Amino acid sequence: MPEDESLGALVAQASHHISTLVRSEIELAKAELKFDAKRVGMAAGLFGAAAFIGHLCLILASFAIAYALVAVGLATWLAFTIVTVFYLLMAGLLVLVGYRRLKGLTGMKRTRRSLRGLAGPEEAEEELPERIPAPTTPRSAAPAPPPYTGPTAGQVGAHRESVSDAG
Repeated sequence: MPEDESLGALVAQASHHISTLVRSEIELAKAELKFDAKRVGMAAGLFGAAAFIGHLCLILASFAIAYALVAVGLATWLAFTIVTVFYLLMAGLLVLVGYRRLKGLTGMKRTRRSLRGLAGPEEAEEELPERIPAPTTPRSAAPAPPPYTGPTAGQVGAHRESVSDAG
């Protein structure tokens, strides 16, 4: 009966059940990840095939546009040059937009600030690479709290009598 079992036996059973539960959860996560990885791989392959077909369609559409310009009365070389210059301008515009997006990256400023706040001042200098500039202290940042100097968990419960003495 559970009432007759000792506290140690109950703790051992609980520990065994928890470890079994953790192992089961890990196995479930592995199975789900494997299933999801297969689906992601299949989807990536399908997206790749669609991108390839779309690229072929873009090439064919470019020829169609160039020949439509020829039909309007432009020279063949001029029609193909116009289509090529259009695509070069589009590529340049996309590069410019992409460059501006990269230029706005912050370089994980919040993470660096948080890491420096967790470590002491001399430890933060040693742990972080020197190529990362020291962040400037923003006006809204609160100073790091002082280290905890209160009682430990063992000290808090030291005045209580043990479970085995109470029974």
